[in-house]
Formats: sequence, structure tokens, C-alpha cells
Amino acid sequence: MTILVIPHDHVRTLNVKMPAALLALSLLLAVIGGGYVVRLAVSGLWYRAEHNAMAAKVRFYSDQFYQWSSMVTSLRTVEKDFRSLFSLGSKEAVLEHADTSFKGSLEIPELIEELQETLESVDEIKNYLRIQKDVFVATPRGYPVAGRITSPYGKREDPLTGGNAFHSGVDISSKPGTPIKATADGVVSYSGWTETSGYVVVMEHGFGFSTIFAHNKKNAVRVGQQVPKGGIIGYVGSTGRATGPHLHYEIWKDGKNVNPHPYLAVKM
Repeated sequence: MTILVIPHDHVRTLNVKMPAALLALSLLLAVIGGGYVVRLAVSGLWYRAEHNAMAAKVRFYSDQFYQWSSMVTSLRTVEKDFRSLFSLGSKEAVLEHADTSFKGSLEIPELIEELQETLESVDEIKNYLRIQKDVFVATPRGYPVAGRITSPYGKREDPLTGGNAFHSGVDISSKPGTPIKATADGVVSYSGWTETSGYVVVMEHGFGFSTIFAHNKKNAVRVGQQVPKGGIIGYVGSTGRATGPHLHYEIWKDGKNVNPHPYLAVKM
């Protein structure tokens, strides 16, 4: 095969004779070389994209790990504060004295386990606080009527017989018709008349607490009625065996009569 070379400066032309096989081999090598270069370029672009994607994933998981670690630290701090505030004992004594700050040495499985344990402990505290709230709501607090105590709880001289007697509640002197209020949320279990105590209201508050209001002029509630703290359950009177208008008030806990004075002192 003859290749004719014509220069641009119009000098004489060159005739180059090359075997056809050599020309074909040259063209083949050129195509193969070009393809290899293109392949290297494409591979380089792919590996660069893959590297960027992997780097983004590493940054994402690193950020997630740090957030989880911070969450564990915060929850541990809250847990210890609550346990200290409410004098709670931990399931594991080690947790009470452990350093809760994150030092960056936890692996992912350890972090997840640590987070799970902390969440369970926080749930334990939440349940405790929920129960304590219910107990607080059920506990009688404050005076059921405006007035002054004329006969305290305990041993005394019976005002009718003059003999020794045990006073199972407190007598609060007040004007006839003064509203008597529930000292805790509860349900009326009895509202009626007895020969000794006149008109009586008994309330059940839960967690073993119950209250009795006696010598009422009249009752303002019925059996089964739910009454909130501060709700009117009757009015001061002198029904039954009474020497004058007053409220006889009792508190019972777990089936036993208790001294109302500590509960009267709580004004919340």
C-alpha cells in the first residue's frame, strides 16, 4: 500500500510505501490504545464517585454515632439526677457511681446495648413517678372545712359521758351550714344516717386511703359519685350524738385509723 504525503508548503510530495498488514496492525493498536485510555478514564471517574459515596456514609454514621453517644450521656445524667432527687435505688449499684461521660471508645453494639439499658432505667423512673403522682392525688391533704380543732385525735374525756375514751378523729368547730370539702380525689362509698354520727359521708381514695365526715347537717353526694379534691360533700351540722355544730373527721389507711394531724398540716 502506498501513502501519499502532500506538505502544506507546496514542496514536493512524498510517497511512503507500507505493507497493508503493518498499516492494519497500526490501526488496531491505535484503537486498542484509545479504548484502554477511555477505560482508565471511566474507571477513574467510577472509583472517585465510589470513594465520595463511601466518605459520605462514613461521615453520616460517624455523626449518628456521636448523636447516640450524646443521647446516652444525657439520659444517664437525667437518670442519676432523678434517682438522687427521689432517693431511688438502681438495679445495678455500678450504675450509680459510673462515669457517664462519653469517651469515644464504645463500639456500635456496645452503644446500642448501653442506650437500651438507659432507656429501660428511665422507664423505671417514669413508672415510679407515675405511681407517686397517683399516691399524692389519693392522699388526704389539708382541712376539710374552715374552722378550728376543738378535740384532737387520741385519748380524751368523752364529752357526753365524762369517761375515758379514744377519739378516732378530730373535731373541727365551724358555723352550721359551712361547706365540707373532700380532702383528696375519691369515690363516695357511703352517704347516709347513723344513730351516733348523724349524717355521714365515707370516701375511698385509693392506695388504702379513706376518709369519714360525720355529724353533717346534710350530705351533698350519693354513693358511687366521684368527687375531686375540694368538691363539696356536705355541710356542717350537729346531727347524731353531738354537743354542737362541728365536723368529726377521720382518716383511715390500709384498714387502720390514723392520726389526721400530719395530713391537716399539708396545704397543697
